[in-house]
Amino acid sequence: MVRPLVLTQAPTRVLEPGDLGAALAVLESAPVENAFVTARVQAAGLDPWRLGGEMWGWYDRGRLHSLCYSGANLVPICATPEAVRAFADRARRVGRRCSSIVGPAPSTSQLWRLLEPSWGPARDVRPHQPLMVTEQPSADIAPDPLVRRIRKDEMDVIMPACVAMFTEEVGISPMAGDGGLLYQARVAELVSTGRSFARIEDGKVVFKAEIGAATPQACQIQGVWVAPEHRGRGLSETGMAAVLQYALADVAPVVSLYVNDYNTPARASYRRVGFREVGAFMSVLF
Repeated sequence: MVRPLVLTQAPTRVLEPGDLGAALAVLESAPVENAFVTARVQAAGLDPWRLGGEMWGWYDRGRLHSLCYSGANLVPICATPEAVRAFADRARRVGRRCSSIVGPAPSTSQLWRLLEPSWGPARDVRPHQPLMVTEQPSADIAPDPLVRRIRKDEMDVIMPACVAMFTEEVGISPMAGDGGLLYQARVAELVSTGRSFARIEDGKVVFKAEIGAATPQACQIQGVWVAPEHRGRGLSETGMAAVLQYALADVAPVVSLYVNDYNTPARASYRRVGFREVGAFMSVLF
């Protein structure tokens, strides 16, 4: 008598703290692409309260194969087309609780196609954001010696630049909604962990950037900004070279970032500093 196959694992479910090892194995299979979520999971585990959201898992033949982080962002991770469909079904059932969908372009594009009829329209869709990486800086660009780590007593100096960068990049102020409490807490975290960098002249930031996510395998630079009145002086290149020098020496052997494809000057600057394009992200902003 042939017994029917009994599935011991649901195809998709919310992961629990006991699933941490299996989740990290998936995340660390693509350390550069997954740096943002990997850093959060390594720091907080899979408890939703500490993680700031749920981690959904998709199983293939009883083995955890794909993930989707569902918090302030919805992020498909190592997601196959079948997994994306399952994650979209779950996302529709629970409703939109995120401010953006972001992740590798192929899976994020599929996820948005499935969710747009019920979640759309989006405020902005950025379908192709080149993912750039480097393991060593270019010898052609000298690091700016005036770029340094921001001190904890300089929060009032760095915050206006952070707000200006966010507003320029995202299109809305991070001070809206909760009065900026969450955003200020995030900036303070980066400053306190030594991952906020800037060049300051006469008490004002003229260049800044942060190492926003960090794991032992890879880190991700974000928030690159030059004050408008100082643009065109090459500060973005020398400043990035300085931050890259810090990152490679103190944080991880691989440094990444992603950039809007229409930002041709920034892409060229990053290439001159030593970055190369290895893939693409996509962002959907609500």
